[in-house]
Amino acid sequence: MDCVVTQPAVLAIVPARGGSRSIPGKNIRPFGPHPLLAYSIAAGNQAQRVTRVIVSTDDEAIAEVGQRYGAEIPFLRPKALAQDDTPDLPVFQHALEWLEREQGYSPEVVVQLRPTSPLRPRGCVDQAVQILLDHPGADCVRAVVAPSQNPFKMWTVMPDGRLSPLLRSSDILEAYNMPRQKLPHTYWQTGQIDVIRASVIRAKHSMTGEVILPWYLEDPRYAVDLNELWEWEAAERLLLELDCVHPGRAPRRMPESVRLLALDFDGVLTDDRVWVSEQGEESVAAHRGDGYGIARLRGHGVEVVVLSRESSPVVAARCRKLGITAYQGITDKAGRLQEVLRERSVEAAAAVYLGNDVNDLPCFPLVGFAAAVADAHPEVRAAADLVLSRPGGQGAVRELCDRIIRRMDREEANG
Repeated sequence: MDCVVTQPAVLAIVPARGGSRSIPGKNIRPFGPHPLLAYSIAAGNQAQRVTRVIVSTDDEAIAEVGQRYGAEIPFLRPKALAQDDTPDLPVFQHALEWLEREQGYSPEVVVQLRPTSPLRPRGCVDQAVQILLDHPGADCVRAVVAPSQNPFKMWTVMPDGRLSPLLRSSDILEAYNMPRQKLPHTYWQTGQIDVIRASVIRAKHSMTGEVILPWYLEDPRYAVDLNELWEWEAAERLLLELDCVHPGRAPRRMPESVRLLALDFDGVLTDDRVWVSEQGEESVAAHRGDGYGIARLRGHGVEVVVLSRESSPVVAARCRKLGITAYQGITDKAGRLQEVLRERSVEAAAAVYLGNDVNDLPCFPLVGFAAAVADAHPEVRAAADLVLSRPGGQGAVRELCDRIIRRMDREEANG
């Protein structure tokens, strides 16, 4: 008689409330080419062990994004459970109670995937779930990483102003004065993943229970927790450097050696606005920093060209001042880009493209790396390897030039 092994019901919950104060709209703010929320949804959907992914939110805009990226939105969370000081437990209790009451659905295992920790190594969710399933006596598996500072060297301040050690050891006298090699190994909990038996949440009224096992995050660079805006850009750089779970296609890394940068004009070198005089003459606004960035890039031996759908004396004049070639009236940008690469003997892998609108999309797969300005069309943002922090005409080209130069200088120094 065949033995049928059924896979346990594993529910991944992405808790994403609206109303963040530190970073307004944080959970759907663009992080690289996708909204922040999308990376946690992808981690659940791409895991073999996860059988269902939902988003628990009080916000209709978050719900719409969550659904678009493949999560279920079975309910809107009550506002009372979406406050700044709302802990995880009542949010997860509400989700489990609602699903059982309204759908008769009762999972065995619950996975928490926090949106603010979007950098996850591939396979981490399945690994953590498997650890829990392999240990029937365990209540929870939690992601941990070795801390940069040992807590035995941390202090609290007493009411009278004296320092008091945060931790004391019965085995080590004055642990705070000992070398780190003599101190106990400690671990810091990260937000990448928590795996909990649903019975622990229901019966023990806890998000961990008593028996907690570790899933070790070996590379501390993944241990990002985005709560302040200044952390955002550094985390986006790590998104390109690390082998992370991504919604859809993973972004390519910038080439180590770039030989050509191709740019759209309107919406990239300008802010996409145009002023028209009574005589019909057009004028646009450009960013001086972009010109300096292009000059520096050309000084590093990188050719810069503009591919523009428009035929305008404004385009010609600006590119002439910048000392770069402008190809105007281009209806087939992809075809012209291929011709430019052949004419200049530039391999596609050594070319970078920067665009802002859907007519730039056919160029993206023809180069080694594609970037989009911050205010690009949503389809362009989603297809880009890198979404810049600056809008078109407001320093986006300078930002990309600086990134290319840093990349090339770093490779030259390492070589």
